[in-house]
Amino acid sequence: MPIRIPVDLPALGILDSENIFAMDMERASNQDIRPMEVGILNLMPNKIETEVQILRLLSNTPLQINIDLIRIDNQLSKNTPQSHMDDFYKGFSQIKHKKYDGLIITGAPLGFMAYEDVKYWSDMQEILDWAKANVQSTLYLCWAAHAAMYHFYGQMRELRQDKLFGVYQHQVLAPTNELMRGFDPVFNAPHSRFGNVPQAAYERIPDIDVLAASAETGTYIAATKDKRHVFVTGHPEYDANTLADEYARDCANGQEPALPVNYFINDDPTQAPLVSWRSHGTLLYTNWLNYYVYQTTPYDLTTLS
Repeated sequence: MPIRIPVDLPALGILDSENIFAMDMERASNQDIRPMEVGILNLMPNKIETEVQILRLLSNTPLQINIDLIRIDNQLSKNTPQSHMDDFYKGFSQIKHKKYDGLIITGAPLGFMAYEDVKYWSDMQEILDWAKANVQSTLYLCWAAHAAMYHFYGQMRELRQDKLFGVYQHQVLAPTNELMRGFDPVFNAPHSRFGNVPQAAYERIPDIDVLAASAETGTYIAATKDKRHVFVTGHPEYDANTLADEYARDCANGQEPALPVNYFINDDPTQAPLVSWRSHGTLLYTNWLNYYVYQTTPYDLTTLS
């Protein structure tokens, strides 16, 4: 079954060219089934790129999904055309009356900034509190995972001296958890961050289970026992070239970044990246949609609390 997205959204053409089943809203309106309602709060600068990455992972499911793209404020986007924002994004005030089966909150390039210094932090807090009452399950990515841990549990992140940058090996710690169903015991995932919430901080919260981690990255996937909150500290949605583009951008800015680890063939940036995380990323999103959203959400969303 497809994801249901606006007919003019550029991502629709890209996904179609990849033979991924995405249904435009006109066609979907003729189907008499209850679709999942999923919001995407996109905090990344290049919003179109992030849309494609996340929609690609959401598409591999037998569920029909209605997507709302959400913006946190009305500030002009430096990396996304204003016409795109006007045509496809809704402000929080436009959707706050709704209830959602699932919500995805992306990361943001705010590695060194204190939460309270982020210009939209008060808006972020309002959305987090709203989601807790109005969303069946929320998936927090990278910076959003750390921000949610701070907001809900008071757990402050630490800042690394060196950037966690590359593709890292992780171990499944809770193989019987439904979110980990079908995972190999060891799998790879990309990271790009300076912040880190120590694994002990997750482990001392009785409400949270650490599901996957590694010695290098710390906690990678954690979730509350009621499945309402999922914290993913990396980027399973990344395309093959995302880390390469980030490395090239930092080089062009004179930052002399380290090579992303376990990424370029033979650690040679002139060669193609070795993609080793795509299957796990797809499985993570599929399991989240099935076991944490579809299997738990009420048919009548108005009863969600």
